[in-house]
Amino acid sequence: MSDTATVITATGRRKLATARVRLTPNGTGSFTVNGKDLEVYCYSEFLAHTAEGPLVTADRKGQFDVVAKVEGGGPHGQATAVAHGLARALVKFDSELRSVLKKAGHMKRDPRRRERKKSGQPGARKRFQFSKR
Repeated sequence: MSDTATVITATGRRKLATARVRLTPNGTGSFTVNGKDLEVYCYSEFLAHTAEGPLVTADRKGQFDVVAKVEGGGPHGQATAVAHGLARALVKFDSELRSVLKKAGHMKRDPRRRERKKSGQPGARKRFQFSKR
């Protein structure tokens, strides 16, 4: 069996961010996002912990090489998109992990989006100041 056959791919999304995750079993535990190390790309500890959350939940940290490519959105959306893609890839690898990851909330795609700006007002909800006289 070649190395290309053992690579598991999955896509994760959050807001406007899309992450394509490649998971390689029996790896060294490296985690790269857009060609950079996870701790460098996710500049805060919270974002790095969010991105690798499914591995910690499944108790598989250090057993896989993870390569993620993320586009769009901001830092938090991108970290959550990586976590969503990683959870999907782990379920493809071992279907028994589905219940554990689902219970922890990693399998659900967060549907919340930015609300659009409406015409006749300065933002989505904000109104111009009302003057009675």
